[in-house]
Amino acid sequence: MLKFIALSGTTSVTENLYVYEADNQMMIVDCGVGFPDLEMHGVDLVIPDFSYIIKNKEKLKGIVVSQGHEDHIGAIPFLLKEVNVPIWAAPLVTEFLKDKFEDYGVRDFTINTFNVDNDEFKVGPFTVYPFRVTHSVPDTCGFAIDTPDGRIFHVPEHKMDQNPVDGKGFDTERAKKLSEKEVLFLASDCLGSNKPGYSPNERSIEDKMLEIAKTAKNRIFATAISSNIGRFQQMIRVAKNTNRKVIFVGRSVQKKAEMANKLGYLDYEDCVIGLGEAKKLSKSNLFYIVAGCYGQAGSSVYRIATDAHEKVWVEEGDMMIFSADPAPPYTKESEDFVVDELIDRGVDVHYYDLNEGLYVSGHGCQNDILELFKITNPKYFIPIGGTIRFMNAYKKLAVANGIEENRVMLLKPGDNISLNNGQATKGQRIATKEILVHGLGVGDIGKVVLGDRAVLGNEGVVVVVIKVDSGGRMVGNPQIKSRGFVFEKLGSGLLRDAEKRLVRQIGKPGKLNQKTIEQTSLDYLENFLFQKIGRRPMILPVIVEV
Repeated sequence: MLKFIALSGTTSVTENLYVYEADNQMMIVDCGVGFPDLEMHGVDLVIPDFSYIIKNKEKLKGIVVSQGHEDHIGAIPFLLKEVNVPIWAAPLVTEFLKDKFEDYGVRDFTINTFNVDNDEFKVGPFTVYPFRVTHSVPDTCGFAIDTPDGRIFHVPEHKMDQNPVDGKGFDTERAKKLSEKEVLFLASDCLGSNKPGYSPNERSIEDKMLEIAKTAKNRIFATAISSNIGRFQQMIRVAKNTNRKVIFVGRSVQKKAEMANKLGYLDYEDCVIGLGEAKKLSKSNLFYIVAGCYGQAGSSVYRIATDAHEKVWVEEGDMMIFSADPAPPYTKESEDFVVDELIDRGVDVHYYDLNEGLYVSGHGCQNDILELFKITNPKYFIPIGGTIRFMNAYKKLAVANGIEENRVMLLKPGDNISLNNGQATKGQRIATKEILVHGLGVGDIGKVVLGDRAVLGNEGVVVVVIKVDSGGRMVGNPQIKSRGFVFEKLGSGLLRDAEKRLVRQIGKPGKLNQKTIEQTSLDYLENFLFQKIGRRPMILPVIVEV
């Protein structure tokens, strides 16, 4: 029996993590991170729940990686702290992983690098056949996987483009050859399932960018997702055609460009210079490629836009080109912020809302999806890598093209299907939850902490210090301090009034019970402050014995 588990990656565009299980052995395909939503105050990353994997880690034989974006590789360092298994990845992804492991201090690892175009390898009872697909990062692949119950196809992201920027398009011939054997199911990208036609080719972006760049009088700054090597190549060619030197700004861009150059995916030998050399050249001869296309706080784009970068700044008359769509969840607000900041500083900003043809999705639209259906001709269809609405659109697309509704299986995180003698049945959902990462802490933040952070961020905090002697009698009046609630110079009258009223409420004479003091202070101040000012700050009573 074959079991396919969608531990994560079916109801969000991120956190891809899928498990194949057969003959009491397991294989993972992809292990990515997600982005915190607007209510996850202070959270850096969201990673999948590894509980099921850890519980069954003796079964796990390896991790197979389909591409180099963070939503497919970003959580692997966290998983390797719990399990020690080999990884299989394409050449560029291997380099991305090595760099990531160095950042996270992961030293005990094994990466087997495969050839995307003609390799095959075994992971436990599974034989894996990679084949090249077109996406926004080189060396992206789909997999045909032979299992004890038959062959399946796992294609996390793809478009059918035969002429991408790097010249290495979707390998239709290999995919067709691998599909000659009967295919049990296809798990494939659903993110473009509500868009008609084919996903556009990216080559037109370069012409649009060149046309815009020719109008620039001063420096040009451009940004794209740091793993979009093809877009960097286009930017470099635009820089050459406008007689400009290229400067990489931001560690993620610099490192990934170096890796891609080393492997022959990015050609820039004669035009890239350092920040020091840039000072010697005219502003009209400079083209900066900057990390942080989504405006993430602390990124190079964010720091440049807010005049907080220690080495690079923008001036009136400079140009900024955003060649990225605010696609990941909860990124548009931050990207809009940096766009506004740049415009306010007199920068000529070319961004997503202007629809100037500076961005093309790496995900296939309806015709791309249907073509993959036709190539693989599977018995069952499983949409992955999107959200509920995209999965639903994928199902509607399949049904509209003659596929029976019961052959399309929609899985939420923890859902799984078992295949026995070619028949698929849904199993009992495996319990999963979001694991939040903040600083060095992993999984130590939950709903209670997030709730407290929301209150602190929205309403502030009021601390009331009550002194008691060894006999349990209150000494003096309570002292109330606040942060983020009211400006104390203006709100001091309110706080002093609260102190006096609290004395009467508690009742000063006699021995007092500490729990009673805390609860009375909490209840009274919550009610009093809401009545007076309409706010509900977090209230922290502190009892001090003097």
